[in-house]
Amino acid sequence: MLVCFLIGDRSIEDAHSFLNSVVSKIVNLPLFVSDELPHYADGLKELFHKCIEQEPTGRRGRPRKPEKVINDDLDYATVHKTRDKGRVVKVETKIVFGSKERIEEKIKALPSKTINTSYVERSNLNWRLWDAHLTRKSLTFAKAFRWLKPKFSICVAFYNFIRPHETLSRAMDRTFKPKSPAMAAKITNQLWSIKELLSYKVIVN
Repeated sequence: MLVCFLIGDRSIEDAHSFLNSVVSKIVNLPLFVSDELPHYADGLKELFHKCIEQEPTGRRGRPRKPEKVINDDLDYATVHKTRDKGRVVKVETKIVFGSKERIEEKIKALPSKTINTSYVERSNLNWRLWDAHLTRKSLTFAKAFRWLKPKFSICVAFYNFIRPHETLSRAMDRTFKPKSPAMAAKITNQLWSIKELLSYKVIVN
């Protein structure tokens, strides 16, 4: 299920905004995985740290600032891909924050069993296939954020609530029972229709 998205630049402001949105929607800390853009590590440091007061030095002048210490339960890894003539020839992973043993335990619960960015890369490919405004090097590129953002919100809602997913819908006996990510997450017990989605009223406190 896609719980968060952001349309913007690969800037430190957008990275922090995206991470804030992700963290506001989760209960237990997952394994965070990304490419090597340093803004993600900086954003996680700001979200998951505690300040430790420094011991006085006994010298004149301003006291030292508190030291930021990363929370012990934060797990974050990066993926580095080496390309040759456009093809990936080597994939390397690096644990930035967290325990190797704990990360390995979390990976055991994942379908892929490895540290990777395959899910988000496949998701980005799907969005470019389904939404022409996101296609690269094309005359159909979006001309304004004002229209792109709300339209893409509808696309994400369609993905989560209306479209049955093959891997979620296949039962152990190989029978097909249509199921959306929202159904798998027990947010709803049925596939929504377009009418239900577009007429749903969101109550803002």
